[in-house]
Amino acid sequence: MASLKELKGRISSVKSTQKITKAKQMVAAAKLRKAQAAAEAARPYAERMEAVVSSLASRITPNNRSPKLLIGTGKDQVHLLVVLTSDRGLAGAFNANIVKEARNYARQLEKDGKTVIFYLAGRKGRSAINRFHPGQTEKYYDTTEVKEPGFDEAREISQDLTDMLEAGTFDVAHLFYSKFRSALTQEPTRQQIIPVKIDESAAAREAADNAPSASVEYEPDEEAILADLLPKNLTTQIFTALLENMASEQGASMTAMDNATRNAGELIDNLTIQYNRSRQAAITTELVEIISGAEAL
Repeated sequence: MASLKELKGRISSVKSTQKITKAKQMVAAAKLRKAQAAAEAARPYAERMEAVVSSLASRITPNNRSPKLLIGTGKDQVHLLVVLTSDRGLAGAFNANIVKEARNYARQLEKDGKTVIFYLAGRKGRSAINRFHPGQTEKYYDTTEVKEPGFDEAREISQDLTDMLEAGTFDVAHLFYSKFRSALTQEPTRQQIIPVKIDESAAAREAADNAPSASVEYEPDEEAILADLLPKNLTTQIFTALLENMASEQGASMTAMDNATRNAGELIDNLTIQYNRSRQAAITTELVEIISGAEAL
């Protein structure tokens, strides 16, 4: 059984930890409001952009002159998994769930005979991917010096992917991130970003929203518009994923720190009860010894 001094030290230690988790919870709650507002504000633009691109892409017949972001390399052998994680911990299973989603899809692709390589952004996913898929990381984008990844980082990642596509490094690219639903729910998400995946339903909705009485003619033509729009769409989708990740990270962190604070409180109560019982037992033993000594005299 632990001594009174040890129990008192443990209680003091857990109280110090509880103060840290409580402070972290309050910081995450304050950051969550800003991150959630940014993520929710970006969604309509990103969804509309994707719908417009799908609508334009559905109107043309791909050929050798079509942008590579639209048609890819024409093959489906090498798949690049772009995994976005955070650089900090204390966020529950936030990073682990994104990595798990990417690993599951990588196993499925490899089972089908495909080659899988990774593009990693964020320190927390790096060790797990390198442990389970050694030698398959094509590039690591370092965000440790970035306080809040934003549009500039999304543009740099987008340019890296475009350069890799032009160099023939991969055929298809998939983006993995966590979509923010609420402070309690974050959904690991996979999105094909290269080549553009034409969503027939989205294209149909876009066409219906803009359907005039006569057919639409574009000037310049659809391919010229797509050549300019596709790089912007790629950057937008990555930027939106970064915003979703930031909101998800803060939500997961707030929830995890709230649970840690509650668990610390329960542990303090249990240790306090154990300390009081041990102290009471020690006092009782001393009284018994004193009484026994007095009776012996």
